[in-house]
Amino acid sequence: MKTIDLKTWNRREHFAFFYRMDYPQYNICANIDITRFLSFVKENGWSFYYAMIFAASEAANQCVNFKYRIRKGQVVLHDRVHPSFTDSTGNDDDLFKMVTVEMEDTLPAFVKKASQTSTNQLKYFDFAPLEGRDDFLYITCIPWISFTSMSHTIGLNRDDSVPRISWGKYFREGEKVLLPFSVQVHHALADGSHVGQYFEKLQAYLDGIGSKV
Repeated sequence: MKTIDLKTWNRREHFAFFYRMDYPQYNICANIDITRFLSFVKENGWSFYYAMIFAASEAANQCVNFKYRIRKGQVVLHDRVHPSFTDSTGNDDDLFKMVTVEMEDTLPAFVKKASQTSTNQLKYFDFAPLEGRDDFLYITCIPWISFTSMSHTIGLNRDDSVPRISWGKYFREGEKVLLPFSVQVHHALADGSHVGQYFEKLQAYLDGIGSKV
């Protein structure tokens, strides 16, 4: 991790402009093609949810703007970010829990770790892994709805700069399987072009999954 010198940062004016906003977050939704990825995941018997969490996090780690965070008006750049995601409790209570898992270098290793961590976590909200850290991505899934728009609960805190990533119920369109995918970021750190780059990185990973496991 390193601290950014705001005086020499090339987006210092953009940062200052959007940081003063009461609600500097914005959300973009688009459909992504998971045809090859879904088939590959099913062939290996992996959880699609955990596999998709890895893919989403892997793409974020390839985008510098998704690794910036704001701390009391200062900006830091993390070397790597990790997923903190919602997951089913496995009970009949219709509730969820928040699970945090450190990234792995490979998809199979992450899927295994995510499954074990989630199974072993009994608390709904375990904040111990989050304390004093912001090198995360907040991830969730709405598998019941093929949504066309999305919003997240958020405190009106200008320093809250952790990206929110979510997806819905996948659906078929011709020979393709599409997944509604949502990305919410802090505008002081990322513009539309950066979210576009993220979608490109993610789609490239999903399309080339057979050679990148």
